[in-house]
Amino acid sequence: MSCIYRPSGRKVDVMQAKYLDDYGPTDSELVQLVRLTAAGAAPGSQALLRKMARRYRESRPDLAKGIVDVLRASPLRSAANGEAISQPVDSDSRLPLVREENPVVLVNDLILQPVIEDPLKQLVAEHRESGKLLEVGLAPTRTALFVGAPGVGKTLAARWIASELNLPLIILDLSSVMSSFLGKTGSNVRRVLHYARSSGAVLLLDELDAVAKRRDDATEIGELKRLVTVLLQEIDSWPEGSLLIAATNHGNLLDPAVWRRFEVVLDFPLPDVKALKVGIQTFLGEAAMDDALVDLLSRLYQGETLSFIEREMFRARRISAVHGVELSEVLLRTVKDRFKTMPASERGPAAARMLKDERLSQRQVSEMTGVSRDTLRKYASAEDKGATDV
Repeated sequence: MSCIYRPSGRKVDVMQAKYLDDYGPTDSELVQLVRLTAAGAAPGSQALLRKMARRYRESRPDLAKGIVDVLRASPLRSAANGEAISQPVDSDSRLPLVREENPVVLVNDLILQPVIEDPLKQLVAEHRESGKLLEVGLAPTRTALFVGAPGVGKTLAARWIASELNLPLIILDLSSVMSSFLGKTGSNVRRVLHYARSSGAVLLLDELDAVAKRRDDATEIGELKRLVTVLLQEIDSWPEGSLLIAATNHGNLLDPAVWRRFEVVLDFPLPDVKALKVGIQTFLGEAAMDDALVDLLSRLYQGETLSFIEREMFRARRISAVHGVELSEVLLRTVKDRFKTMPASERGPAAARMLKDERLSQRQVSEMTGVSRDTLRKYASAEDKGATDV
């Protein structure tokens, strides 16, 4: 039998040597795995193990399955020496640096447009079915960035994800803890993220733009620029199997390097008329309301957020309950008040467009908007003429 000698001096036959060369782990892979494990670099270790599992899937299925089982059972959410980590607090005030929800309880269903709803459901599915991803050498999304105006549902979406995954939600409001972070920058950020990493919870970094601003901004002090660097390093090392979500109202303020760190970026738009209608019906609770009035409100509130709609509907319900007035009457007053705040040049055309709804008469529209019937007819005639000319 032909034999060769390995550098270690161990004698192996030629066929065995070829098998090891083709299917066994390379020296560099083993050295790299040892180095990553010793350094506590969970993401790098996991990536290398997934690569090895993928390689062995055909030639050594038992080994491949064993690696996958280990990754599935223990996604390397490491706590120091396996000990529980206490919630981080500010060293001066002793107040918690994070807010926790466990369990996450949603009062109302999430109201989103498909452009946002579908990617959110995909995030949940990936973490629920992480085993299927591991079997093909993949891992669920680790980091996501939510961008949008205040009140469009970014925080609610993070709460919904945590609720669907039956995980706690840890919220770090970066804008409210800035005074604590400055001067203790790196250590505080690392303590908070290490705590979240070890807990297995979904982490939400709210108001990311308060910290992760462009590093070429001349108005920012050096300490804040160093904080951006620390934050980027922590995001890069976020472990597979956990989910970090960041939210910002001002994506244009973020350092360009921040965008590249997130695997998924979702831009939350303002709700369309359909979403506004669903929101109005949801926030009105069990109160029966005429569809024509709900349609009117949804068109009237275009450009507003669902958070604003919730406040308006709850305010109307409180007025109705306290003063014993029909809710529909309160909402009609809301319509009138909103029309009063419109510029005169917009009020007439907006009221005339309501006449396109065949369920509303000129008298009803006039009563709702405070625009006279003569003015309504004038603008309606002008709109019809414009449509004919087109």
